[in-house]
Amino acid sequence: MSARPGADLSKIGPPTTPVEAQTPSLPPADVDGAPVLDASDGADGVAVAVVDSTTNGDRPDIELSAQRDAPVGGQAVLEGVMMRGVSNWAVAVRKPTAEQLSEGERSPEEPAQGEIAVSTFPLASALKRHRALRLPVVRGVVALAGSLMIGFRALEVSANAQLPAEEEQEISRGVWAGTVVVALALAIVLFFLVPVGLTSLIKRQLGSSALFWLVEGVVRTSVFLGYMLLLSRLRDLRRVFEYHGAEHKTISCFEAGLPLTPSNCKRFSRLHPRCGTSFLLVVMIVAIFVFAPIGLPAWYWLVATRILGVPVIAGVSFELIKFAGRNRRRRWVQMLMWPGLKLQLLTTREPDLDQLAVAIAALQAVLARETPGQLSAADLMGVEVDA
Repeated sequence: MSARPGADLSKIGPPTTPVEAQTPSLPPADVDGAPVLDASDGADGVAVAVVDSTTNGDRPDIELSAQRDAPVGGQAVLEGVMMRGVSNWAVAVRKPTAEQLSEGERSPEEPAQGEIAVSTFPLASALKRHRALRLPVVRGVVALAGSLMIGFRALEVSANAQLPAEEEQEISRGVWAGTVVVALALAIVLFFLVPVGLTSLIKRQLGSSALFWLVEGVVRTSVFLGYMLLLSRLRDLRRVFEYHGAEHKTISCFEAGLPLTPSNCKRFSRLHPRCGTSFLLVVMIVAIFVFAPIGLPAWYWLVATRILGVPVIAGVSFELIKFAGRNRRRRWVQMLMWPGLKLQLLTTREPDLDQLAVAIAALQAVLARETPGQLSAADLMGVEVDA
């Protein structure tokens, strides 16, 4: 069976021009040229927050941040963006030109300069078919497993788009399922078994179970932060991080109710409260409290609980990140979200207008088949997606 059933490939066109002419009228600007906005700005009464950010060490530029949560999410891929909604998901990828393909292998830092190709796919969530899977915590585990499968398939689509047509490969669903299992196993080893193993080396010196789980939590979080810092320094991932920023900006622009144009999206923050990066940091912190009641059993029970506890931790973290997204206007929620948002500075970069055009193409492909604002509660089951 094809790995991409029902794919719909369409050509969107060449890269956008540096100046976007479709920007809608916005509130008047102050003396420095920054727009004057308040909480009522945005379509349909959707609040738009103003965020100050310094660019190039000069004057503060105004960034916008949407204040509502929409049932859309996404992921950066190779030279593109995957967007998903309630019943469909799409991948938009900037393809290389014929000249770039003729030159052979391209550097990861060299941008593709061809047209945008968009592939759309149906999304069938298991949460809609089985009521038991909709329970809190459980639904998070199921939704995250589905997101991983879609994410890996989106990477396949984007990788194929960078190859000549005769070299494209289709990978079976069994291979992708195996890839997900291997990826999860490596994550469990790195972020759960390694920390508990390192902490066990000084178990006798710690002397108490409370101190043990606290030190283990610090080690786990430190390993995670070191891993993220290492990824942020890889030059080969620079453009992926730029597309990650484009994905966030485009979703925020949609959540604010403004027209999806590159210049509109550009004005939004590249940080988003539902980002998977923030979710992973929440996982590291939630793990400390989940493992605390277990105490300090024998080493084999420590290992077993760290493996068996992962679904519980993931499910609880999922509920927390969704709660934060729905209540992002509350001051105390913003304070709790602050570390996760700042961590996204490592995994996102400022995109250009061409990259924003790709993200917009992916989201518009989803919106062309569904209207998130007109969905019932039943329709929204299983779409608690990360941005």
